[in-house]
Amino acid sequence: MFKINRILILFAFVLLSFLSVSCGKAPLFDNNIAIKESVWKANENALFEVVVNDTTKIYKFYLNVRHTQAYRYSNLYVFLNTRFPNGNITRDTLECLLATPEGKWLGKGFGELKDNQILLNSALRFPLKGKYIFELEQGMRVKELKDISDIGIRIERAF
Repeated sequence: MFKINRILILFAFVLLSFLSVSCGKAPLFDNNIAIKESVWKANENALFEVVVNDTTKIYKFYLNVRHTQAYRYSNLYVFLNTRFPNGNITRDTLECLLATPEGKWLGKGFGELKDNQILLNSALRFPLKGKYIFELEQGMRVKELKDISDIGIRIERAF
């Protein structure tokens, strides 16, 4: 009888732990676009539309990059074009470090692919309600950037 109670208590603990981790707040936006044949062409930009209804919340803004281990650079330059609901446009140049100076990949993954989630802004507040369009453009000065397989953004509540 004592063994059964211990097993039930352990099971309940594991179940509650799982539920508390899996019931986190859903991100405002999380989407990646697969790059055809893992070759990101200079004229093929990734577009993401995000609708913002609450301008009082603070968010974390991430750039998601998946690359193969054959990627020949230790970094990635990306141009981020943002179209605001009022039509204004901004352009930012981002440098994303993908490897250490010694050549060790920073991304997660055990196989051929490495996943990177790069924090761009830890306290982003959207100034306007409405639809934002984020456009990612590779900025590596090559027409065809090989071994980038996916690119995306994630926006989640900061608190």
